[in-house]
Amino acid sequence: MALICEICAGRRADRHREGRAEQIRLQAVERFESGERNREIATALQVSDQPVEHWRQQWRERGEAGLL
Repeated sequence: MALICEICAGRRADRHREGRAEQIRLQAVERFESGERNREIATALQVSDQPVEHWRQQWRERGEAGLL
């Protein structure tokens, strides 16, 4: 029974992390729209440049929906 609880807890944690990651990507979109550069966005959101570059590409190609 304890194993099931650990699995459920792990799933909740995964959903929480994904929710947080989505929030960060949406904050990046706001910054793309305001004209900020990738490096500035990465610094502000405390991520590396590479994901910001990827997010910007997805945003250009598919809009905000490309990041959800």
